[in-house]
Amino acid sequence: MARQKSEFARWLGPVLDALRALGGSGKPREVCDHVAEHANVPAATLEATLKSGQTRFYNQVHWARQYLVWEGLFDASTHGVWSLTKAGYQAKLDEPAARKIVAKWVKIHAAARKSSSPGEPEADEATAAPETDEEQGAVLLEILKKVTPEGFERICARLLRESGFERVTVTGRPRDGGIDGFGVLQINPFVSFRVLFQCKWYKNTVSRAEVGDFRNAMIGRADKGIILTTGIFSADARAEAEREGAPPVELVDGEKLVSMFERVRLGVRERTIYEVDHAFFADFMGSET
Repeated sequence: MARQKSEFARWLGPVLDALRALGGSGKPREVCDHVAEHANVPAATLEATLKSGQTRFYNQVHWARQYLVWEGLFDASTHGVWSLTKAGYQAKLDEPAARKIVAKWVKIHAAARKSSSPGEPEADEATAAPETDEEQGAVLLEILKKVTPEGFERICARLLRESGFERVTVTGRPRDGGIDGFGVLQINPFVSFRVLFQCKWYKNTVSRAEVGDFRNAMIGRADKGIILTTGIFSADARAEAEREGAPPVELVDGEKLVSMFERVRLGVRERTIYEVDHAFFADFMGSET
């Protein structure tokens, strides 16, 4: 059981290497994609999901990043960009070293919890210092999965408007190749793009065939297509969306959907919270902790 809970430890080294390869900073999705590609992560692992709908791999990479922050190898910024510290640029981690880091911080958190709440059980890798933003994202995604399919189409249209699209219309036409609506993105006074979108109110995986069918339906009708889903896209679906020589299709999965809602403050309220910086206090604790 402990082995399963600390399974994310194997990603500490690859995540560190990914940030170095990306020039020291990167968006979470960029880091995940880099790790998946260079560590040859199998499709089944990339598509496995938690009860929240978040992919298990994405969740584990985020936990790996959190431990690297506590260790002082990643910057603690929470503005959607991960970055290395000076120590992070120089550090190299194999899996045994990564597991030592995890064990060290689990022990620190357990000691901190025990001192603040003596009757409380010790924390482990699954419960130590949960990431509030991640938890709230999971709640938002779960709510999106509970709206009606028609409601999801309307809320996606609202999201597109809030993101700068104009003349957004939900067509609601059956048997239209999966086209749920269209909009216009004005880049500047001289350039605009007509965009078709499809809303997949899914709890599972969008396949390559579905991306291909959508592209076929949009050819000759728009400059670009967008598929928005509460689920995830298979690795083959992502490859199909980026296929060279074919009209581009932008894929927005549940995780990206949540970040877009947060970015435009749609359906969410901003709040300021403070998290205890255990790394700061670690140097002041006795050797027994």
